[in-house]
Amino acid sequence: MTTPTTTSQVRRSVRFRRNAAPGIHRIQHAHVNCYLVEEAGQFTLVDAALPATWPFVHQALSALGASPQDVTALVLTHAHPDHLGFARLASDTWKVPIWAHPDERPLARHPYRYAHERSRLISPIAHPASIPVLATLIEAGALRVRPVTTLHLFSPGETLDVPGRPTVLHTPGHTAGHCALYFAGRDTVISGDALVTFDPHTGKEGPQIISGAATANTGRALLSLGILASTDAGIMLPGHGHAWRDGIGHAAALARQASGL
Repeated sequence: MTTPTTTSQVRRSVRFRRNAAPGIHRIQHAHVNCYLVEEAGQFTLVDAALPATWPFVHQALSALGASPQDVTALVLTHAHPDHLGFARLASDTWKVPIWAHPDERPLARHPYRYAHERSRLISPIAHPASIPVLATLIEAGALRVRPVTTLHLFSPGETLDVPGRPTVLHTPGHTAGHCALYFAGRDTVISGDALVTFDPHTGKEGPQIISGAATANTGRALLSLGILASTDAGIMLPGHGHAWRDGIGHAAALARQASGL
């Protein structure tokens, strides 16, 4: 199976950060984050970013002195194309189980049939700063994500028996089955797209929920900020944008303000 090719523009968009939180390493590529959670020499991969991110995950593992055989689980916060990216390839080649909330099953099977409140076509016109961002996403394979038909399902409140042992927080709104992952011993939440510090659909930075061009239910997404804040975690690692280290409660409050609440 061939490795997806990348252009120089897409390659330049790669950033690898060791210990973005304790034992959690960030791969930032084409404005999308995925994470390697390390415990006792094994790894959980959180989210599968984009198809062209695949070789950079291999490079990150090598930099950590690890190999794909050390990855024992892939956990999805949700199944939008920019988080499902190379999941099928990882499943086929690494034989890792893919974990997700049950409500993400239809989206994993049909990643382009996702609910959204506003037109995806009008959004770039209203927010021209998003155009180069969206172009980079497309160049990295956002329009050629393969479906995933087999998922291992988890429940809200469950502590997953995977490296890092995160607790599942059901944070619906962005999608019906969106979940964040709370690493209590590391004072960290991987928030997925329930709370981000950059919105690819507007080009805006700072704590916020994703715009209606890619969010199914803004009202529910805003309610889910309270679930995130209830962890009182000091570090938030989002699906898009830089890490936030000033408390997830503060980030949630700023996101509410950004939404006019």
